[in-house]
Order: sequence, then structure tokens, then C-alpha cells
Amino acid sequence: MTAHPLLPPVVVDERELDEEQVTAHERQVTAEHGGADRDVELLAIGAGPSNLALAVALEELAPGLARDCLVIERDREISWQRGMLLPEALSQVSFLKDLVTLRNPRSKFSFLNYLHAVGRLDQFVNMGSFVPYRIELADYLRWTAESLSMVEVQRGRACLDIRPMWTGGTLTGWSTQVDGGQTIRSRYLVVGAGRDARIPEPLHGVAPDRVIHSTQYRQRVGALPRDLPYRVAVVGAGQSAAELFSSVQSDLPQCRPTMVMRSIGLNMYETSKFNNELFFASFVDEFYASRPDARARMLAQMHHTNYAGLAPGLMDSLYRQVYLDRLSGRPRLQMVTMHDITAAREDGDDIVLELTDWRNGAVQELRVDLVLLGTGFSPEMPTLVRHLADSIGLSEIKVTRDYRLVIDRPNTAACYLQGVNEATHGIADSLLSVLALRSNDIVQDILAHRAAHLDSSGAAQVSAPVTAAA
Repeated sequence: MTAHPLLPPVVVDERELDEEQVTAHERQVTAEHGGADRDVELLAIGAGPSNLALAVALEELAPGLARDCLVIERDREISWQRGMLLPEALSQVSFLKDLVTLRNPRSKFSFLNYLHAVGRLDQFVNMGSFVPYRIELADYLRWTAESLSMVEVQRGRACLDIRPMWTGGTLTGWSTQVDGGQTIRSRYLVVGAGRDARIPEPLHGVAPDRVIHSTQYRQRVGALPRDLPYRVAVVGAGQSAAELFSSVQSDLPQCRPTMVMRSIGLNMYETSKFNNELFFASFVDEFYASRPDARARMLAQMHHTNYAGLAPGLMDSLYRQVYLDRLSGRPRLQMVTMHDITAAREDGDDIVLELTDWRNGAVQELRVDLVLLGTGFSPEMPTLVRHLADSIGLSEIKVTRDYRLVIDRPNTAACYLQGVNEATHGIADSLLSVLALRSNDIVQDILAHRAAHLDSSGAAQVSAPVTAAA
């Protein structure tokens, strides 16, 4: 395929390296971490907030287990929301909802201690804000990973495959293949690698180098020439889409962005101090104990507290941008509301989006050079988790209150899922709000599971199948 004249080829991430680059990367990984297979008690996949909170909890609550724990991270650096680390982007959560404070306010791994360690505590206090900038939360995670003394964290280690290990019909462990050819065997597995990006179905046939999800925005847009007149479509109506629409105006200053959404317009998050209490970690018990239909009803009523909304500051800033654009007499910003993307195709150098007005069925075409997606993440279980469930022979993916995967066969091993259990644990499950106490739940469950399945000689005892509430 001929490259688009405005879009030079861009390497998206390590999964898209060519064969020669992959070989070089594998040599580097092998040199850093060794190519021999390895056995650990606990393997955590992904070094994002969930598994870093778990690592902190292990060091503070179970140091013996922590010393036999390994965390692997696909990327070469520890970060957070890497694609959207925009200079002025604020987080939307209190700094007190860090990796540890709500579980252990005296922990050395707190955000406040991070600020003290990097010499910025006075300035942060003087700023008078409860919400840190996104870039400093990302740096806090990096600092935390580097501050761990027992749990080992390896970067640049992509998980390629996970297989269950069976002994006489009993699940006894997990065999995880990572890039570089190494196999890591573990009795406990914690998956905290996040959900899969949501790509609207009509765009599946468009060349990937023409479509940029918000998770890749900063890396890929930063590689583009800034002085070209890109025609850009921004898809979505939530916080990430609005940030893309705002940021691309300065990142590609000659571009003409059009925001496309199916909603009637942009809205702010529907939040109050009262419904914010449903984001408390203490609400998880109540939510999990509710009937499935009641859970679904609560999630539906809370949808706009976390999805399809904008923070008030961004809403005001974005409207001012649009107002000033109209005031200039040479408007370049457009918003197309109440339209669905019903088809997409490539026509020469153009991407042609078919937009259908859901009020009357009228169809129009939008020709662009680049599509930015602020479409969030798929509500389905991640591909990695679904493949793992298939390998065990599970007909349904369910977890216990303590996030342990329900396995309906005899087992002495266990797997825990982090950040993907909104349907059973509430709308805060994928957010920072519950990390500190969720990590405690998982650590305590692992310790109880180990005690139940080891006799005095250290030999594993076969457990009955795990059950879960409906």
C-alpha cells in the first residue's frame, strides 16, 4: 500500500516492529533478563496502577511472598495513560486515592511521600488542589516501581501466551510465554493489563496507520510533521475525545478538525458528593451482593458519572476555543452531532466516513486524512483473559468477591483479574479509587488460599472447585 503523502510510516508500538527489529528487541530483552525459564510463586502481568498497588501491598503485608513475585510490563517504561499525557491534563481523582493511602496512610509509597522525595511537596500544597496533573501521577507510578525493594519489575516483557498447567486433572499453575523466548511458571497469576481499545466496527477495514486511538495519541501524532494541513476527524463525545479535539489544534496547528458524535452534544459528568460515595471501596461489598439486574440498573444510572462526559474545566475551555474560532471569521473547527459512522472506506489518499443522521436517516460523507478515536475501551473481557478462559475450558468468566477467577475444576493454583470486573464490582473497578483496598483483598485471599492448599510439609492439597455468587 502506498503511504499517504501527509502521513509518513509510524511504528505504533513493539507489537508492530518488523522481523529484524523484533529480533534485535528480543536480543536486548534476553541480555537484560536472561533467556532461561523461570519459576515464581506469583506473576503479575502489567505494571500499571493495579499491579503496582498489589506490589506495594505485597511488600507491606506479605514480604515473604513479595520476594517470590515478578511483575512484567510490555512497555519499556513505567507510565500511566501514556498516549494522553498532555501537558495541562489533570487527573480526575484525589491524590489521596493513590496506590496505598486508603489502606495504609503511613506508607512510604504514598503520593505525598513521592512529592517529598522529588522536592515538590511545598509547591503542590501551595497550588491548593486535590487533583494532580496526569503527568505527575505517571511519574509517581514510575517512582513507585523504582522504590520497590522485594517485588521484581521487568520492563519490555510482553506476555505472548498463557497456558494452564495440569497434574492429574488438577490445575497446579500457569505457564506464561514472554517475548525473548522465556517461559515463566507460577502458581498465582494476576492479570492487570487493562481492557482492549474500542475501535468502531466501520473503521476495522481502514489502514491502521490512518487511525489513532487515544492510547497512542501522543506517540503517533508527535511523529507527524506539524506544518501540514491535515483534515482530522475526532470520534467520540467524552473526556478523551474532547482532549483529542483540543490538543490536536496545537499539536498539528494547520489542521482542520471535525468532532463527530452520536449524542446531541457534549455534556459534563453527572457527579455530586452523594453519588461519588458509590466510588468508595466500601461500596464494592454492597454492589457485589446485589442481584444481577440491580447491578445493571445501578451501572446504567451511574453511566454519566464516569463515561460520555467532560470535566467542567475542559468543557469551558473547549467552548471558548469554538467561540473564538467562530469569532475569527475563518472557522476551522466543526462539530457534527447526532450522527453515526455507518461506513468507512479509503478512496485514494482520503478516508471517507459515511455519517448518518439518526434523526432522519440523511447521509453525508466526510473526507479526512486522519481519524482520532476517543472511543474508550471495549466492555468485553480483554482478549488475553478470554484466551486464558478458553484454555481452561471455562464457559463463563466470573470472579469471586476477592477477584479470583472462578474455576470449576480441582485446583491448587489461582488467577486474579484486576480492573475488568465492573459488572460485578461496580463502576469504580477500572479507576484509581479502589486500588489500595482491592490490593489488600487480593493479597489476603492469596494468603488464605496458600494456607488452605499447603500441608505442613509444603505439599499442595487439591481444592474443591471455586464457586461465586450469581
